[in-house]
Amino acid sequence: MDISTLLAFAAAFFVFAASPGPDNMTIVARTISNGAASGIAYGAGTVVGILIFLTLAAFGLSFLAAEMGIVMIVLRYAGAAYLIWMGVKLWTAEPVVPELQPVSGRRGLTTVFATGVALNLGNPKMPLFYVALLPNVVGASLTLGHLGALAAVILVVEVLVIGGHVILATRARRLLRSACIVRRVNRAAGGVMIGAGVAVVASR
Repeated sequence: MDISTLLAFAAAFFVFAASPGPDNMTIVARTISNGAASGIAYGAGTVVGILIFLTLAAFGLSFLAAEMGIVMIVLRYAGAAYLIWMGVKLWTAEPVVPELQPVSGRRGLTTVFATGVALNLGNPKMPLFYVALLPNVVGASLTLGHLGALAAVILVVEVLVIGGHVILATRARRLLRSACIVRRVNRAAGGVMIGAGVAVVASR
């Protein structure tokens, strides 16, 4: 696989990763409401889900993943329900100025991470993305070397995309200096998370 092929894959994947959607909206909302660690934890979960599908594709199992209907549906609905629940909690929460708000504990971050993984494993578009793209990138065979190169490209792209969203959301969070503003932002972020959960359920 030459450098031009990798660059073409990177460009296609960047468009796929950076386009507005439930994952990016949730990363922003969680960063604003709970800090950068929460946004990064969710983003890391999405990356793990993406890499799992890439590995399945490498071993020719994308079609099998696409056909595991009931498992994917359960994962999607469970993750969406969690997003909606967190959005409702955020909407109804008492406003707390960020400097005084406790940082999420390890258990909380683990739950956020697991939600990111589950929603990506339950995303019916993910295996279809690889089925459509990989044959044009690596041809009929996908070796372990190809797998490693593509995984590295995905990691670089996701670091840029997730990092960019977290940085912008963190800067917005620093502007929160009064309980009134925090309440409004909480409700906006909660609405985004509820909308993201609904969008996940509505996706086909």
